[in-house]
Amino acid sequence: MWLLLAFVSATLLGLYDASKKAALKDNAVLPVLFLNTLFCTLIFSPFLLDSICGFGWFGDSLRGAQSLDNQALPDSTCSPLAARNFSNSLWINAISSTVKEHLLVMMKAVIVLSSWICGYFGLKHLPLTIVGPINATRPVMVLVGAMLVFGERLNAYQWTGVILAIASIFMMSRAGKKEQIDFKSNKWIWCVALAAVLGAVSGLYDKYLMNRMNPLFVQSWFNLYQFIIMGVICAVTWWPSRHKTTPFRWSWAIPLISIFISLADFAYFTSLNDPSSMISVVSLVRRSSVIISFICGVLIFKERNIKAKILDLCLILLGMFFIWLGTDA
Repeated sequence: MWLLLAFVSATLLGLYDASKKAALKDNAVLPVLFLNTLFCTLIFSPFLLDSICGFGWFGDSLRGAQSLDNQALPDSTCSPLAARNFSNSLWINAISSTVKEHLLVMMKAVIVLSSWICGYFGLKHLPLTIVGPINATRPVMVLVGAMLVFGERLNAYQWTGVILAIASIFMMSRAGKKEQIDFKSNKWIWCVALAAVLGAVSGLYDKYLMNRMNPLFVQSWFNLYQFIIMGVICAVTWWPSRHKTTPFRWSWAIPLISIFISLADFAYFTSLNDPSSMISVVSLVRRSSVIISFICGVLIFKERNIKAKILDLCLILLGMFFIWLGTDA
């Protein structure tokens, strides 16, 4: 089941990339990203309310380290001060009991938001059929980290899939030269590369979090912290100079970004929450979203040099097939 969820996440992630490309066309990057974090927070607001107030809508796992149900209610004869103190204690227990968890989730928000900022700027200035393969390097980085941190090992089929994926990435870089995109000197390439590195770090960190926390708790608070951080960034950097830079314009692709990434992350977190899941495999399958983004680049954005990139895409597909074989080996 965890592998199926990984493929579902990959499909949604490809649609997410296409929505980003559409929303960023001739648009200001930071407000688009800010609205993305806002809509993601709204999508998960019921889970946030349950986590804070302990309504029990989604089970005890969203309430933090301690459940509030076992606390005795004050009787009707208690003073207003006692009632107010009890109300305050409920709030304190809902938040302070999970301080460590919130700090861990906040760290994830910082890592992912840093990756998103770099990735958004790169995607705005580069073809989707170039950005996707660069992002596909993440599983290779995650693989090394997973072996060092979690002691994971791949079998022969899975190693074959990884090698094919790496080969496709290098071949894709050659295709970029036909579009006057020098991978060594283009700053937007480096932005996307940095986004890939930070994404790989996030992937390793996710495995650590999913072994300790409920996926809905992580995703709900993670979105809220991203929204707060991104709001500060926009207020300090973009808002004062908004009339001197690329103007912001509304696009219906913006809410689609939030919908697709929320669903993709939910499938991803649920996959990692399975004790038998392998972060290196989940991350690699998740990067197969390049197939969806490639198709969108061809059909929607009419990108060039498609023939030179078809072989690279076939290598990625073949690599995913070997990963699938290796899972059941």
